[in-house]
Amino acid sequence: MEALDTLLLSRIQFAANISFHILFPTITIALAWVLLFFKWRYNRTGDYDWMRAYFFWVKVFALSFALGVVSGITMSFQFGTNWPGYMESVGNIAGPLLAYEIITAFFLEAVFLGIMLFGFRKVPGWLHTFATAAVAVGTLMSAFWILVLNSWMHTPQGFEMRDGVAHVTSWMEIIFNPSMPYRLIHMLLASGLTVAFLVAGISALRWLMRDRSNELRKTMRVGVWMGALLIPAQIFMGDLHGLNTLEHQPAKVAAMEGNWETGSNVPLVLFALPDEEARENRFELAIPNGASLILKHSADGVVPGLNDFVAEDGTIEHPPVAPVFWSFRVMVGVGFAMLTLSWAAAFAMRGGRGVEGLPRPLLWAFVPMALSGWVATLAGWYTTEIGRQPWLVHGVLSTEAAVGDVPPSMVMSTLIAYLAVYAVLLAAYLGVLVHLARKQAHGAEPEPGRAADPAPEMTPVPAE
Repeated sequence: MEALDTLLLSRIQFAANISFHILFPTITIALAWVLLFFKWRYNRTGDYDWMRAYFFWVKVFALSFALGVVSGITMSFQFGTNWPGYMESVGNIAGPLLAYEIITAFFLEAVFLGIMLFGFRKVPGWLHTFATAAVAVGTLMSAFWILVLNSWMHTPQGFEMRDGVAHVTSWMEIIFNPSMPYRLIHMLLASGLTVAFLVAGISALRWLMRDRSNELRKTMRVGVWMGALLIPAQIFMGDLHGLNTLEHQPAKVAAMEGNWETGSNVPLVLFALPDEEARENRFELAIPNGASLILKHSADGVVPGLNDFVAEDGTIEHPPVAPVFWSFRVMVGVGFAMLTLSWAAAFAMRGGRGVEGLPRPLLWAFVPMALSGWVATLAGWYTTEIGRQPWLVHGVLSTEAAVGDVPPSMVMSTLIAYLAVYAVLLAAYLGVLVHLARKQAHGAEPEPGRAADPAPEMTPVPAE
């Protein structure tokens, strides 16, 4: 019983840590590229409003980057404290992949981040632009290596087991494992959508605070159109990712769909209360043939059922159904809310009307949607990671086999400490965002190195 308690608490603790950590890389991965776009527009046009946008959002980037680094360190400790069996079994693969992230991504970020944050008036313009691009590439490389490792845990290949230890047979197969391209693109698009709605949401809040600056008009337009363009791509990519998951992890898809019996003409369940004891859904609301059409592109398509993943001795070999079922629906629901809002705003802003064309209800809707990317990302992450259970590395290493022999009381005490610290940090982070928006809206914060806004014709353009 003690081992079970330790396993459950260790899972909750790691989930809490990764839930907090993932919030910030989800912002920095795409925001670095948005900042590069702002700098590029300034270099091309000499319009200082683009640099005002850069100066405002680089503060958000720096804050997010700092919290992402700190929370990432606490996560890495848990490989040794809570999950020693993980590195003992697959450390020959996980260790080098994590090292590749440090060698590539951290090197670029460490060298050029200071220039990006503080070097606008201290280095040539081309070097500042290059530093911004280098940091953007660094964030992309960091996401690449982490998602390579995570994807390999879902669809492992390119290795062989010797005495319970994984040994590499092909690094190319490990890196380019079957789910990596889908998972990588899906996550990059999720990051882009998170930033799109964060930029639009903060800009809408500033407009409602009576900020009428040209810089805000530009950032609002960027956020709305970025969201409107990326969400259809994300829906398409999500479908491809789902088909890949169906091929390699059918039990996860069965849990996502809440489907108990394998068969054709499977309905798409919109709402239900999955009952694992009775092996059925209660209060089900479904679209006939919907799941077969989506997953097999045919009403007669055969979709796997959860009852196929119960061993003869009654052992459950599929993930817990309710968390996967509901987290998937939260992710999809937020995605369609993004689609509706961004397209409505893009339509209202057409013809050069800009933010003035947005009705106040739409502006107010963007404010809470500023955090919608976080909600969708967490829901998608829970779908993916809970859906992998009972495996830590699918078909290779079970979660139970990797957990450390730590007293439950110790895991519980550190879990409470983590949750308390994270609650304070998250509240402080959101408070700083609102504070920055308010100061910018009230014109209380000049750009670094300037006492007041310059006239456009007096603004020097750095030589590129």
